[in-house]
Formats: sequence, C-alpha cells, structure tokens
Amino acid sequence: MRLLFTCSELGLGHVSRIIPLGKRLKQAGHEVFFLSGGKPYDLLKKEFEFVYNCMPISWYENTSGIIIPASIVNMVAPLPVFNSETQKFEVKYSNAMEIIHRSYDLRAKMRDINPDVLIADGDIAALRMAAKSAIPSVYITNFLCPKYGLIQLLNFGKLLADRYVKQTAKIVIPDNPPPYTISDYNIGNLHGSSFETKIEYVGAFMDTTPIQGINEHIFAPVSGPIGTRSKILKTLLPVLQKSSTKTIISLGIPGKKTFVRINNCEIHSWLSTAERQAAMKNAKYVIFSGGHITCFETIKYAKPSICIPTQLEQDGNATKLCDLHCSFKVKNQKELIKAMHEMDQNFQNYKKNILGLNHFSSKFNGLDRTVEIIENI
Repeated sequence: MRLLFTCSELGLGHVSRIIPLGKRLKQAGHEVFFLSGGKPYDLLKKEFEFVYNCMPISWYENTSGIIIPASIVNMVAPLPVFNSETQKFEVKYSNAMEIIHRSYDLRAKMRDINPDVLIADGDIAALRMAAKSAIPSVYITNFLCPKYGLIQLLNFGKLLADRYVKQTAKIVIPDNPPPYTISDYNIGNLHGSSFETKIEYVGAFMDTTPIQGINEHIFAPVSGPIGTRSKILKTLLPVLQKSSTKTIISLGIPGKKTFVRINNCEIHSWLSTAERQAAMKNAKYVIFSGGHITCFETIKYAKPSICIPTQLEQDGNATKLCDLHCSFKVKNQKELIKAMHEMDQNFQNYKKNILGLNHFSSKFNGLDRTVEIIENI
C-alpha cells in the first residue's frame, strides 16, 4: 500500500509515534510518505526518504509558555512574537490562516502521492482533506473530548471530533484501556458519541516490558517548545541546584551537546537516546511536564514522578497519574519542594503503585496492533 503520514506540530510526541510506526510499515513492504512542518519535519527528514514540508499549526507562546488570551486572539488575527532563538521579533500567522495554508499543502500532496490510506497523528485538518478525497484514514490521538481544565471557549475537541473524526475508518488511542488510561481526562466521555464504535485502545507505542535499574538520582527531562522549556526551568533549577540528592537535567535542545555541574546537579543541553534511557532507568523518580510519551517512559521504567504541567493536556495526564497514586502535581517552587519531601517519605508506596501500572501496561503492544489495523484497512 501507499501510506501517507501526517502529524501535528504541537509538541514532539506526535512525530515520536509516527516514526516507529512508519519504520515498521516500511519494513513490511509498504510505501511510506510523510507530511509535516517545523521540527517534526526536520526529524522525519533524518529517518525517511519521502518527506514533504507543510505549514505548521501552533499556539501563541513566548518564554513564559503558552499564553491563552493571546492564543484566543491569534486564532483569527496575526500577532507579533519575539523569537528567543533568533532574537528577533516576528509576526505569527493566525491559526485560521495556518489551517488554510496547511489545507492547500495537504491537498496538493494527496493528489501527487495518491495514497491508499492516510494516517494522521493529531492532525484533524488532514482527516478533512482525506474525507473530501475519499481516502480512508486512521486517526491516532490521545486528545478527543477533553473534560478537564478547559474553559468552554477552548473546548473545540468535541466540535471538531464530531465533524471530522467521525469520518475516519478507525481511531487509535495509543494508551491503556480504561480504567488505566493515562489520557483519560483528555479523551473524555465517549459513550454515545458518533465515533464510539471506531475507537480502540491499543496500548503505548513503546515496549513497556519492565526494566530494572537503581535509584541513584533524580531525572528531570525538559522538552517542548522554547516557552514550555523556559517555564519548567524557572521552577526546576532553583530547587534542584540546592538539593542534596544527585540530579540530572536534560534541557531538550536538539543538536547541542554541552554540560555544566552546579553542586549535585548535572545540566545537559541534550542527551542521546541511550543516555536518556540510562538516566531514566537509574532514576529514583522523575520530574517532568506531563507529556504523554514521557508518562509512558516513567511507566516503562516503573518510576514514580512529579509533574509540572505547562499545558492543559499535560495537566490532564498529570491529574490521572495522581489519581493512580503514581505522581504528584505541582505548580511552583514551593509545591515542588513539598512534593519532593513527600516523595522521599512515601517512596515505597508510590513505587508499588507504578509497578502495578507497569504490569497492566506491559500486556499491550500498541505498535503491533496499529500495524494490523492499518493493513486490514
């Protein structure tokens, strides 16, 4: 089959899923093509031959993180923004204009590639174009009808899902089945919805077979856009620099390899895959933002965690981990210090709970099951 993959650029979790899925399907003899923008496009170019650029869609953010009032305005109007990476002011397109540009890019490439199946990870615009072109599609998502922490004006999940997602052939949720769904609050209540029968919880796209390590340090992987990373670091650094426990921080800056030590705190600009795995494996517990992919990394290595959410989706994931008594959720330095103390005091209980979650999660292989779904279509 000729398979066209697209993914959202809102974080790197989407592209992190379609890369292993694309490799698996390519190994099975299928032709694979990819369409995305921004950093996901750069990552895909390193892995595959047929990768095409398109207009990315993003929230309005600066070094303080995503700014919700500005993002609301930016849905329909362009806004100036300071790019801290280039140290220049730029004008960010409105989301409406980004969607229009992206739709033209999608339509042109669909005509050129003429795929048998479209696989979209978080890219609802691609589902719309596939439906108009009568191309069967598979939608991969951990965000559908959010029921947690969203003001009504921003709760587009149900509206968009009812209109476009219901036209897809299959909805793949790369997460545990209920009641241990980490993205539970972001998936929402699907009972009675127009696409309830199309949904399948396939499990994580990573192997969650338990891996034993030692509890020798705290690991804090920082990821996401510059604004997200900056917001987390403002909470993390002042606390961990003073901690008596060894700490490893990864700043999540691709391509750069620098290192500095402050007291017991090691700060790395970037860790390779092997280095990150070692840091996760030998951590006592993990401090992170609550991103979906990293949630399952903590489950894979059976590590309790402390979450510092910077986005609404991360907040939902963090809340679910707290419900399962595997994590703490904090907002500021004071709460982080308190959570670290409570983690040390109750570590064995949290370790027991995350081991139980690991045991349940390891029953599923989301990658294998998703390959079967696509090939059956």
